[in-house]
Amino acid sequence: MDLVKEIKRLKEEKNAVILAHYYQIGEIQDIADYVGDSLGLSQKAAETDADIIVFAGVHFMAETAKILNPTKTVVLPDVNAGCSLADSCPPEAFEKFTKAHPDHVVITYVNCSAEIKALSDIVCTSSNALKIVNSIPKETPIIFAPDKNLGAYIIKETGRDMLLWDGSCIVHEAFSMDKLIELHKKYPDYKIIAHPESEEHILNTATYIGSTSGMINYVKEHQDQKFIVATEAGILHKMQQEMPNTELVPAPAKEDNTCACSECHFMKMNTLQKLYDCLLNESPQIHVPEHIIDRALLPIERMLELSK
Repeated sequence: MDLVKEIKRLKEEKNAVILAHYYQIGEIQDIADYVGDSLGLSQKAAETDADIIVFAGVHFMAETAKILNPTKTVVLPDVNAGCSLADSCPPEAFEKFTKAHPDHVVITYVNCSAEIKALSDIVCTSSNALKIVNSIPKETPIIFAPDKNLGAYIIKETGRDMLLWDGSCIVHEAFSMDKLIELHKKYPDYKIIAHPESEEHILNTATYIGSTSGMINYVKEHQDQKFIVATEAGILHKMQQEMPNTELVPAPAKEDNTCACSECHFMKMNTLQKLYDCLLNESPQIHVPEHIIDRALLPIERMLELSK
């Protein structure tokens, strides 16, 4: 069976849209209607007139699409595609944390569960985090969760004294400083670009720090240069497609693995076969309780309004 042909057929028959994150495997990125970062995917999910949203990403992303489209069918190719960062912020513990600081505005990074979003005042992504934080009056104290590395970067850039939740992404904490130094010795004319979820010592080496879409745009604007890319290696697929003549090398991980880079196991759980199966069977579906949708929608809409 020609999976690509069948997926396209089913998509047309069922009025479905396929949204894929930059960290998905290349085959899925190539068949998607839209490939983007968390902000772009949230915006597309809010705009779509499709009856079915196939979200090729991880669970919290599909939840966000469901919150924005409660009456639509949202499916995820592999329901077990989770997120280490989202898992690092349990709702019960976070609720206690916020209640202990009732005077703080709660800003949460989109990489969190629907329950955490429901406990938030406003959501942000790595693309708009600085803008969101700067929109809060300076005299207003802020809780930022769940990513402590992104939070520390924002503090450094804005000068805000935010209270950080102690969470992190194992993929962006997987980069080896020693191996990065060795790689840079091998490629001394390559510029390092990094995602702000990375640890501070990695960010300190970077010429540019930004979201996945920001990194792609930066490379696009500097195609004559060469880059070491410190984020999940799936981004290289789209970068190489759009900038085929630009030399790119993934930043090395602490542990040896198949690509000697940092890959998200959860993102790679989605396959072309699973995408076909979930579109055919309209399952597994993402369900979010109505009371959570009611509370989580407002902070997401605040983010989308500020991101226009």
